Amino acid sequence: MAGDNIYYFDNNATTRIAEEVIESMMPFFTDLWGNASAAYRFGTDVSRSIRYARAKVAELVAAEPEEIIFTSCGTESNNAAWQGALFTQPGKKHILTTAVEHSANMKFGDHLKKRGYEVTSLPVESDGSIDLHLLEKSIRPDTALVSIMWANNETGVVLPIEEIAAIARSRGALFHTDAVQVAGKMNIDVRLTRVDYLSLSAHKLHAPKGIGCLFVRKGAPFTPYVVGGGQERGCRGGTENVPYIVGFGRAAELAMASITEENTRVRDLRDRMENTILDTIPRTSRNGARASRLPNTSNLAFHGVEAEALLLMLDRAGICAATGSACKTGSIEPSHVLTAMGLRSDLAKASMRLSLGIYNTHEDVDFLLEKLPEIISKLRDEE
Repeated sequence: MAGDNIYYFDNNATTRIAEEVIESMMPFFTDLWGNASAAYRFGTDVSRSIRYARAKVAELVAAEPEEIIFTSCGTESNNAAWQGALFTQPGKKHILTTAVEHSANMKFGDHLKKRGYEVTSLPVESDGSIDLHLLEKSIRPDTALVSIMWANNETGVVLPIEEIAAIARSRGALFHTDAVQVAGKMNIDVRLTRVDYLSLSAHKLHAPKGIGCLFVRKGAPFTPYVVGGGQERGCRGGTENVPYIVGFGRAAELAMASITEENTRVRDLRDRMENTILDTIPRTSRNGARASRLPNTSNLAFHGVEAEALLLMLDRAGICAATGSACKTGSIEPSHVLTAMGLRSDLAKASMRLSLGIYNTHEDVDFLLEKLPEIISKLRDEE
């Protein structure tokens, strides 16, 4: 249970900050508050802690510390990768991505189109997978970057990033992956996948919001997205956010230690929850691939129910969940991810994501399984 009368099933949105992470950060708010870029010892003591954190974050993805650039979040990391690939290859004006990316990339793509660039969004199959042959055929001589998320934030569907990176490399294009949802849930090895750029966000693995990083493979072209001082080896200007960087490093250590739990206990909890819901609540279906998924994520369609009403009733019971829908100008739009997968609009609007984490318990799942059937029944009776 996440807190008093709160049952939290929205870990893909954000996670509870680990006590160990908070403890690691506190000295940098109180005693070690110096500027890490200063030449005196009060500053160099702080910079030493940043180096340690950078090494731990690098270890999380099997990178070298100098390949890690700290940013403010996953969105900045994604934007920085796209801009870096384009600005260092002025003769190439094309980016290839998919129709199910996070809005950080979808919106930045729209931004780039207004400035003369071309962005192609590949369609996906009904299970959320992509056609690798179509991917290869869609890479052009002027393709600066192929950018495809490792695991979808709504459905949890995992894509074959190692194969995709190899295809991009064989066609002479740089490759970026948004791995925000993967860190701490699956092993990441940038040497095996051969990605050029990889984005992470610390608040998805029990660290604070407001800190992320971008992996830039040694030798990959890059130009600063945030221009200022010489911080981050000249790759990202701005005084270092020391407490949050330290917290990210500690969270990376904890994530490496808990990855087996994510793939065993958390997966088992998710499967018990999902299978029970599918078995006991009529007219319910799963969205996305069953097998190639993050171990914590379930996206379900409750036919004949408006998911927004469902979330409100769950909230009254103290249960936190999410949909893929967004409120735009007063109307509820269906999830672009589920729509791209070919789901009917009414089913997309009837879908809910449940995402678990290491702090979820059997009691949490039992409470959800107790409350959900009666809520669904009530909503259907009101139709």
